[in-house]
Parts: sequence; C-alpha cells; structure tokens
Amino acid sequence: MPSIAIPCLRYRDAPAAIDWLAEAFGFECQVAVPGIDGAIAHAQLTLRSEAGDGMIMLGSVSSEGEYGRLLAQPDEIGGRQTQTVYLRVLDADRVCERARAAGAVILEEPADTEFGSRGFLCRDPEGHVWNVGTYDPWQPERLFG
Repeated sequence: MPSIAIPCLRYRDAPAAIDWLAEAFGFECQVAVPGIDGAIAHAQLTLRSEAGDGMIMLGSVSSEGEYGRLLAQPDEIGGRQTQTVYLRVLDADRVCERARAAGAVILEEPADTEFGSRGFLCRDPEGHVWNVGTYDPWQPERLFG
C-alpha cells in the first residue's frame, strides 16, 4: 500500500534534481508541470522497487505565495535540515554506491544498526539529506519484537 504521507521538496534547479533522483535512487517522473523560465511548478516522482512503492513531490524554489515563504534551502540555514526523507531499500550498500556514483556526498557510510537494519546518510547536490536504509516501518516487530 502506498503511503499517504508524501514528502515535498524544493530545488533551485528542479529539472536537474529530477534527473539526479532518477540516476541516484531510481525515481521516475510521473508528472512535471512547467513553470516560468524553465522552472518546475510541480512534479511527482514515483519509486517502485522490491522494497515497496513510494512517491515524492518537488518543485522549483519560489518566494511567491505563503508556502514558498515558509521554506528555506539547506544552504540558507548552514546546511542543516528541518526534516529528511527516509528511503527504504533492500540493499543499502548497492544503493549507496549508486548514489555515490551520481555525485551524492555520503555523510555516513552504510552500517548496521543496533536494531538489525542497515543504512547510510547522503546529501544530494542541493544539500537535502536522505536517510536510506533497510528498516521497514510497516513491520517494526521484525526489529523491535
């Protein structure tokens, strides 16, 4: 079952971000609504994998409207985050190498956790942090029994 909570991100170069997310993680662009001057007003990217299906939405950075004024880019706040996206995968090592090859900055190399999953942290080209791992939040009893 797809999640009903869908992360929304903003990128200065949204078309490049769409391409990068496809290369690094395997997302596919389902919808991309063009904005002004090459911007993306709204995009929906899907990810279908053995680990499950998911979606993110993204658009170009804009200071127009209340929504745009509420958001800051990581480089505007010292690279810090107010949230991250968790991407559940079956093979964290393989996905880490794919992300690294696409130019991700690996913040934490793949490692096993004390509760039985494996994961890594990386930063995309515009500074958003991605938390990638094998933990399945739909089946917490497998880890926390």
